[in-house]
Amino acid sequence: MTLTRIYATEDGTSHFEEVTVELHDAGPIGRLSDRFDAHHVRFRENDPDYDYDWHCAPERQLILLLDGQIEIEVSDGTVRRFGGGDVLLVEDTAGRGHRTRTIDGRARRSVFIPLPPETLSR
Repeated sequence: MTLTRIYATEDGTSHFEEVTVELHDAGPIGRLSDRFDAHHVRFRENDPDYDYDWHCAPERQLILLLDGQIEIEVSDGTVRRFGGGDVLLVEDTAGRGHRTRTIDGRARRSVFIPLPPETLSR
């Protein structure tokens, strides 16, 4: 399974990177990853006109997009679009950060899962 990582380099510039989470055969129930520790789970809904200027993530976290369409720009100038079913590993807790805006004019729902430092570390 592939997810998109947003991270900052030492100079404070944020970037995208693809990260592969290995899945193992679990028989008739499909394929599963290893377990990952997490602190808690938070649900969020954004208004259709959500447009959040440059900001850093408040903590290392996974963001599971349930629906809607967003555009994220990182400070290296790259812009990517994401939608329901995409998973982000957001780690740019320092530096310039990223900006996010809704692009489909609909409310968007997502799940935030803060991670301890060792979970999914690179």
